[in-house]
Amino acid sequence: MGKRLEIITQQRLEKVRRLRERGINPYPNSYHRTHTAQEARSLFESGKADPASRVKVAGRVTALRHMGKATFLDLRDGSGKIQAYFNKTELGPERHELVRDFDLGDFLGVEGVLFKTHTGEITVNVSDFTILAKSLEPLPEKWHGLVDVEKRYRQRYLDLISNQTVRDTFLTRSRTIAAIRRFLDERGFIEVETPVLQQMAGGARARPFVTHHEALDEDFYLRIATELYLKRLIVGGFDKVYEIGRIFRNEGISTRHNPEFTTLESYEAYADYNDVMTMLEQMVSQTAQAVLGTTKVTYADSTLDFTPPWKRITLRDAVLQTCGIDFELCLKGGPEGLRSAMQQKGMQLDATMSPAYLIDKLVSTYVEPTLVQPTFLIDYPVETTPLAKTKSDNKAMVERFEAFAAGMEFANAFTELNDPEEQAARFAIQEEWRKQFGDEEAERYQEDFIRAMEYGMPPTGGLGVGIDRLVMLLTNQQSIREVILFPQLKRT
Repeated sequence: MGKRLEIITQQRLEKVRRLRERGINPYPNSYHRTHTAQEARSLFESGKADPASRVKVAGRVTALRHMGKATFLDLRDGSGKIQAYFNKTELGPERHELVRDFDLGDFLGVEGVLFKTHTGEITVNVSDFTILAKSLEPLPEKWHGLVDVEKRYRQRYLDLISNQTVRDTFLTRSRTIAAIRRFLDERGFIEVETPVLQQMAGGARARPFVTHHEALDEDFYLRIATELYLKRLIVGGFDKVYEIGRIFRNEGISTRHNPEFTTLESYEAYADYNDVMTMLEQMVSQTAQAVLGTTKVTYADSTLDFTPPWKRITLRDAVLQTCGIDFELCLKGGPEGLRSAMQQKGMQLDATMSPAYLIDKLVSTYVEPTLVQPTFLIDYPVETTPLAKTKSDNKAMVERFEAFAAGMEFANAFTELNDPEEQAARFAIQEEWRKQFGDEEAERYQEDFIRAMEYGMPPTGGLGVGIDRLVMLLTNQQSIREVILFPQLKRT
């Protein structure tokens, strides 16, 4: 196979040489088309095309059929494909001879009059053409799909060329992000940007990537969340802010985890987690409607209905119903009580697991698989969420929710803690866990963030949405790599 591909490449290089000898540049600087493929087809179908008017379209050759003195080929651009017809009589012998040097994968610009063939195909009757880029490597064998998964991820450009469904997935991703922006902008939120390089990573339970700044001779961390900087902006007087951007977490890779991923985080002053729940329901349902034309989405073997209101259940009840453990009761005696109850269920644990880790493990093991329809898990132990405000009627719990669908968490939110003294105490506990349990994901003590809070932060509702996971749900993709254009892969 390798030898065959080498021969094909050599043949194509020879065609490039012949073109140059004829004074033809096979890689010109530009080409000014008058219509996209879709626009040209629409023009003809509308009946407004003048029989004598000419169009100029351009795209990649995706099908090529030589039929004696005539050649038909398909050109595909970002809008779709259109057929082009090359006839020796129309082009003349010298120009028509060049058609024999066309290959699948080449980019061409063609000019001519539109007509419909006897098979009903809207076609450009080519009177002139320009070679825009010669393809030196052959496209995948079967135009209808590149199926080697590893190659699809490593050479995403081939995947996009070969698989229409892949292109559709990433178009849906782009439209989803645009719809979310419209939703928030229309509600008075302003979009902002916060640092990717941070002197101390915080705002989430995660292990950061570390890098070194040569000029400052200081280590920096790639952000694991945008939360702490966005809340500084709430302190500064912006009442509604959001950011859509890349987050980096030095964690394992799975069908639901990629070290580099995209989140939306929003913060609204004078709101709490109940307000945020309502906003998230509206945002997701309206986004699905705008992008897909429906709020009911097929995912694996289920039909997910994002129509509000979504189911709400407390975390305590969900864990109790699925495995019989009352973690709130167990934690009253410290983490060992919960650890013991979990071990009695046969769970493999060790003494290095912090209370937050234990709760996460309970949820992922027993609760998540049961949450198929969009569901809010609400009210979490304070140990799990050091940045959230406690419930007014239960200081052991915080006003937090996570949103799930198809057994997958895709959003996290809470009423933000705005008491600087309590926040400082929470950070101190996290630092103690880092020492006691070796919990590298525990929050670090953020002195500058505490100082910002000391100037006063109003009651605030915060939200984080995993854009990649939301797109997975909307496009029926079971792997996060299918919705990230260039996922991280081990070097070959």
